[in-house]
Amino acid sequence: MNRARTVLASLRLSGHRTSTRLSTIRPVLTQVTQFSSSYYYNTHQKQYFSSKSSSLVELLSTNDWSPELETELENSNPSWTHETVIYVLKKLDNDPDKAYPFFNWVCNRNGFKPSSPLYSLMLRILVLENYMKPFWITLRKMKEEGFYIDEETYLTILGSFKKKFMDSDSVAFKHFFERMVKENAMDSVVRNVVHVVMKTEWSDEVEQQLGDMGIVLGDNFVIRVLKELRNYPLKALQFFRWVGKCEGYECNTITYNAMARVLGRDDSIGEFWSVVEEMKNAGHELDIDSYIKISRQFQKIKLMEEAVKLFEFMMDGPFKPSVQDCTILLRSISASDNPDLSLVFRVVKKYEAAGNSLSKAIYDGIHRSLTAAGKFDEAWELMKVMKNAGHKPDNITYSQFVFGLCKAKRLEEACKVLDEMEAHECVPDIKTWTILIQGHCAANELGQALMCFANMMEKNCDPDADLLAVLIDGFLSQNKIDGAYTMLLDMVNKARLRPWQATYKLLIEKLLEVRKLEEALNLLRLMKQHNHPPFPKPFVQYISKFGTVEDAVDFFKALSVKEYPSTPAYLHVFESFFKEGKHSEAKDLLFKCPHHIRKHPKISELFGSAEAGNVAS
Repeated sequence: MNRARTVLASLRLSGHRTSTRLSTIRPVLTQVTQFSSSYYYNTHQKQYFSSKSSSLVELLSTNDWSPELETELENSNPSWTHETVIYVLKKLDNDPDKAYPFFNWVCNRNGFKPSSPLYSLMLRILVLENYMKPFWITLRKMKEEGFYIDEETYLTILGSFKKKFMDSDSVAFKHFFERMVKENAMDSVVRNVVHVVMKTEWSDEVEQQLGDMGIVLGDNFVIRVLKELRNYPLKALQFFRWVGKCEGYECNTITYNAMARVLGRDDSIGEFWSVVEEMKNAGHELDIDSYIKISRQFQKIKLMEEAVKLFEFMMDGPFKPSVQDCTILLRSISASDNPDLSLVFRVVKKYEAAGNSLSKAIYDGIHRSLTAAGKFDEAWELMKVMKNAGHKPDNITYSQFVFGLCKAKRLEEACKVLDEMEAHECVPDIKTWTILIQGHCAANELGQALMCFANMMEKNCDPDADLLAVLIDGFLSQNKIDGAYTMLLDMVNKARLRPWQATYKLLIEKLLEVRKLEEALNLLRLMKQHNHPPFPKPFVQYISKFGTVEDAVDFFKALSVKEYPSTPAYLHVFESFFKEGKHSEAKDLLFKCPHHIRKHPKISELFGSAEAGNVAS
């Protein structure tokens, strides 16, 4: 059964109760049925290539690497294009055991030319603790073959190392990259080309200068220049056009994809589509990795119409976006203040036209936009359709409903949704309760928010750090700092919660604003117990202006997990005292400090400078 048609029919036939609101959505449905893309491929060819790519992924996913698998891959796809390999690797990006042998096999085949983007993708897949040996082998092979790690890939990999606390590999990779930059002879040539392109408007003279440089053009070089010009997309396009006219060099799928990535922004959107169309006519494809990056960029800068158009373009091609890409796009559309429902139904229609059935995630994507747009009757009807399709509404579905009602300030109805959930044997979880309580706080209904919180506790749903942050924000928005402080202490002492570092920092700053140093120091001690980094800055500023020597001593005691804080901690307080002109307080504090601080060279130097300043003045 065509699920999209079922949804639309159900919405149309939902009865007199929703007839008024449905009249507002019918034009959207009409647009969906009439919509057609200017980028359609031949349908038979499209389905052939798409199924071929998917079958290759399935073949690799379901078999261990072996000579027999190599033979089957060779027979099933004798011509491996750059786009196909990128597509297969992206589909295998969570399975390095499958991706790595495939990558090595395809790169060693006669007739296949690896690329810098291909190596970069493989490296990103291998950034895992148990795969460091193949990671370093791939990295060294990449360098030996003359390929270059761009800054974006470098930062992504470095971030992965740091996130996974792989410190030694992080340091080694950083040194490798720095050495690669120094040893790369191409680097200076790239800088010279960029300088020529940037210094004046494009002209015959610029082309003459570039021609006189004797540049040896190759894909790697062109990609490097385009990346350096990424903040000047029209300049990059002019360079790309010049390269395409150079004798002995022809732009290919690798350089077209690099050019498309550079142009995928709001100030060059017309040029982007022109290059994509040109690329298609030349027999090249936008690869799936480029699509994901460009689509995320469109979504980030709120070019939702372009993001949907790009999704439609890719769904009509051989390398189709995944269901995850589809749901991310639907989520982005729903995130606007007033979601464009026509875009939602265009995405769903195109996804389904490719032969996909609507999953729970896709239904939730539609439902999220309906509730965000205030189409609550239609959203209820969609939930019925979901259920009939075998997708039982759960906490995610109901939470979206609660969020939409809270956004529309229909708080009483939002509360009743939780009763509806329980009636359908769906127990509200902490996220649903948090959305409801946050909705009340945003409407300055702190009392009702606390009643919801009490109701939640009665139903044995334990709070978490996210909910505590919401409640603290609710108290502070009404300038109820004492209430926020008491709430945090209760949650720590009674519910054994570990508040977020950001929650601690916010409340400390607010307490110090109203001269509640003792309470702020108590929170600093709790931060220490919860293994959060120290937060000295607001205390140093406060004590130097309003505090006493004893306050500074108490601060030092609260600051460190050791017997004494570090020397810089003392130094900052002394410097702040001197800055405020409190020289006598600084001296009194010094006498209360441990011996190693009083005799520390930097401390002695600071007090010597201060004394000299006093004498001079």
